[in-house]
Amino acid sequence: MDASNFTPLDESSIRYDGWRIVVVCFLLATFGWGLGFYGQSVYVAELQRLHGWPASLISSGTTFFYLFGAALVAFVSEAIKAFGPRNCLIAGTLAMAAAAVSIGQVREPWQLYLANAVLAFGWAGTSLGIITNTLGLWFDNKRGMAISLALNGASFGGIVGVPLLVTAIGYFGFSGAMMASAVVMVALMVPAILLLVGRPPLHLSTGGLDTADAPSPTQIRARAFRDIGFLSVSSAFALVLFAQVGFIVHLIAFLDSVIGRQRAAIAVALLTAMAVVGRVLFSFVIDRMNQRLASSLSFVSQAVALLIVINVHNDYVLIAACALFGFSVGNLITLPALIVQREFDPRSFGVLVSLITAINQITYAFGPGVVGLLRDLSGSYALPFYGCIAVELTAAVLIMIRGRGPARVQ
Repeated sequence: MDASNFTPLDESSIRYDGWRIVVVCFLLATFGWGLGFYGQSVYVAELQRLHGWPASLISSGTTFFYLFGAALVAFVSEAIKAFGPRNCLIAGTLAMAAAAVSIGQVREPWQLYLANAVLAFGWAGTSLGIITNTLGLWFDNKRGMAISLALNGASFGGIVGVPLLVTAIGYFGFSGAMMASAVVMVALMVPAILLLVGRPPLHLSTGGLDTADAPSPTQIRARAFRDIGFLSVSSAFALVLFAQVGFIVHLIAFLDSVIGRQRAAIAVALLTAMAVVGRVLFSFVIDRMNQRLASSLSFVSQAVALLIVINVHNDYVLIAACALFGFSVGNLITLPALIVQREFDPRSFGVLVSLITAINQITYAFGPGVVGLLRDLSGSYALPFYGCIAVELTAAVLIMIRGRGPARVQ
């Protein structure tokens, strides 16, 4: 391509092809989080009801899913480069559908681990890593807005997807509901991907740079682990998501004894809704903000919300604290990719985002277990929640360590 004839794309135009990719990624996130992330709570309850297995046995399958999925997510960037975004999105859709059917057919404990292994492939092909990598091929200036809008599908999967799944189980049984979910996903996603996902703009797919001397993914990862700026981002977000996931998983159990199950459910629903509100509001300004400072303030706001939750037992104040906590929940999975985009070589974007996503997932996989263990040892949620506050504040300091400066070339 002759660079002199290149015309910059107007990413803000509603006619820009990239916005069709945002729609596809929104739908993908809805199914990915609905069946892969939030669906886990449904699977634990149903498998325990059907087979009487210990909760620890079923939960260990969930931990296996997170850890194996993290190992796969780390290589999403190479998969997209080798096979193209369209093929990878279709593969992720089919893997998630196959996993849904498999989970519905589980009869023995070993089958649960096999189903979760398939689910890990589906999660890698429908979640944060593949969504940010795919949108990075179409967006540069509006990447933050595109990722934020697409990831609202994750919240939608929790708000709408899980209740629909529970309702379907009531009508069709667990196996029938999982099979119906798989059919709906394939019937909707495969045509949408085939029709809407084409070839990305050449100048964005190559980072706008000559890729002949671009570092290999192995070199990028090795250099990243020696880079203070990368380590500060990856460790800060890993710590925060550890605390965030641990808190959210145990939130209903904590609130149930304080304000009752009905109001606890309202608090969790409001937390999820505020995650959407926060992500949408931030999407209009996030590309122009000091993203490290915004991250640090988000961590502090969650710590403040946790402090209120522990010490105030008024119904309305507790619900408001959950809303405050939820306001930053959605942005904490968007901000790492935007910091990487701003501070690192564009050719490293996909590999580094996949690496951070994998590190985060490995870390937060242990969050619910650690919070539960500390709760059992201390007899209350005060100790683990204070521990989450300490983790959040530590992360707020770490994220402000920038290393050698922005726009480093690997």
